[in-house]
Amino acid sequence: MEIIKAETHFNFVKLMKPAVLLSMAVILIGIISLIWHGGPNYGIDFAGGSLIQVKFQSAPDADKIRGSLKPVGFEGSIIQQFGLNEVIIRTPQSAATDPHGLTSRVDDALGAAFGKGAYEVRRIEVVGPKVGKDLTRKALLAIVFSWIGILIYVGVRFEFRYALGGIIALVHDVLVTITFMSLFNKEFDLNIVAALLTIIGYSINDTIVIFDRIRENSRKDTKTPLLDIINTSVNQTLGRTILTSLTVFMVLLVLFFFGGAVIHDFTFALLVGTVAGVYSTIFIASPIVLLFEKIKPARPRGKSR
Repeated sequence: MEIIKAETHFNFVKLMKPAVLLSMAVILIGIISLIWHGGPNYGIDFAGGSLIQVKFQSAPDADKIRGSLKPVGFEGSIIQQFGLNEVIIRTPQSAATDPHGLTSRVDDALGAAFGKGAYEVRRIEVVGPKVGKDLTRKALLAIVFSWIGILIYVGVRFEFRYALGGIIALVHDVLVTITFMSLFNKEFDLNIVAALLTIIGYSINDTIVIFDRIRENSRKDTKTPLLDIINTSVNQTLGRTILTSLTVFMVLLVLFFFGGAVIHDFTFALLVGTVAGVYSTIFIASPIVLLFEKIKPARPRGKSR
């Protein structure tokens, strides 16, 4: 059974300008959201401080938890729901300066408020501010170096105009993912960095498949305008792109709804990135190649490098 026709005839290049405008609008919304929230919602990996995960026997009262922690020096703690009857207690950086005895202090405070046996301290993490800043710097460097490496590879494997289109598409995917993370106030931690790097790898793989088809068709037909070559190539690989992305998307949906709270934000980022990756591959990367060709035409097609 053929789910997707082998040959479609959509004019994707014609939609380049509306697609770019849509992407710019989404990214602008993301910038506004980041400003509104005072920057990304950094997790303990980047912000530093203490993270305490507690599971209660019944739904707890956040105000009662916050009040019970004040006597032990955890003023200003942030209480977040985490799964069923579980909460994450985030303390400011100053609370992370003395990690010794942290477990017993929290246990005594909660025990006085809720009674022993009514809860279980399941996890405690402490990260100093210097470590958090170092992890932030390394996370940014990891993403930037991945872009540089891909730029070099695609530039050598194809041409610079292809590398430029691919990198712009990857930057687009990362910014769109960050936009939705900020809009839904999702936490940025090392898991999200891993998700962004996964999105970059997934997106460039799909983009290279189309670039390879564009180059192949260009060598076969040197008289057809590049615009038509790009449209033909994207249509020829559309079935593969949709089927591959759809299977990945369905797996991520299952993980998102049934994978538990621990990987919830991670799979959310991957879901957004997968959709953004397909979108940028079709509407951003290939048209950028055409735009660069208009600015600086390449040598006559059909000649091997």
